[in-house]
Amino acid sequence: MKLSAYVTRAALAFLAITAQPVLAQNDQSATQAQAQFQALPWVEAPQKPQVTDRASIKLPNMVQYLDADGTNKFLRLTGNLPEDDSYTIASKNSNWFAIYSFSDIGYVRDDEKIDADALLQEMKDGDAAQNEARREQGLEPLTTVGWAVPPHYDKVTHNLEYGVILSSPSGQNINYHMRILGRRGVMDAALVTSQETLQSDLAAFREANKGFSFNNDERYAAYKDGDKVSEYGLAALVTGGAAAAVAKTGLFKGLLIFLLKFWKLIALGVVGLLVSLKRFFGFGGDDGSDQDGDNDRYAS
Repeated sequence: MKLSAYVTRAALAFLAITAQPVLAQNDQSATQAQAQFQALPWVEAPQKPQVTDRASIKLPNMVQYLDADGTNKFLRLTGNLPEDDSYTIASKNSNWFAIYSFSDIGYVRDDEKIDADALLQEMKDGDAAQNEARREQGLEPLTTVGWAVPPHYDKVTHNLEYGVILSSPSGQNINYHMRILGRRGVMDAALVTSQETLQSDLAAFREANKGFSFNNDERYAAYKDGDKVSEYGLAALVTGGAAAAVAKTGLFKGLLIFLLKFWKLIALGVVGLLVSLKRFFGFGGDDGSDQDGDNDRYAS
């Protein structure tokens, strides 16, 4: 199914799950959504803004950025769980965005073997806890379907990457995670895109992420004896392995925080709404980009 086929449905789903009233007309709904996105504090190239206090990202021309406050508003507007100290980059001329957040769990040793099948089952087993957190926020449930890209680790870049297919009452999307290992923890960059445009959007995201860098003393290679070493390995970075243990304690707040950091499952509706971003940033029409939202140039 082409992206344009669910853009209208996604926009209506967005309005239905926010705290604001649903407008009677589709065009009014789209106008309201566009105005809300336009009001966010977007930052553009050639700026090199902070990504938490541990890293920064040099923005390419076709990507814009939101700070922590802007990201929190962005997540709320799009029917997702709000977060503290998270940061957004979003493409201007296609339909992807990524949320960055840091977990100070310590230095993660990267010598663990990854069993993709076992990890997928763990993620499916964790859907109930994730959806309990979402229900508390009045959000629709999300179900883990399978791998779009199985987890794989690069010992040169110290990046762990994987893509998960998610299903909700609104449809399906893909959350693609890049876990960037650092000296004192892990930076998660969660890419949200569609199955139809995964390959092209992933290539564009990786290109944009080349501008990301930890501060010198926060890099993985800066580890020194005596630094905190994480009790979690690579597998737990995929599954949120400690969440089940937290759940058994009954500390729901602690579980919710953990889920936000490691099971960042982001709802479908926001992908379609990025079409509005193309309009108010001036892309579309005579410049050769899609006018109908199909994003045909980026289809895989």
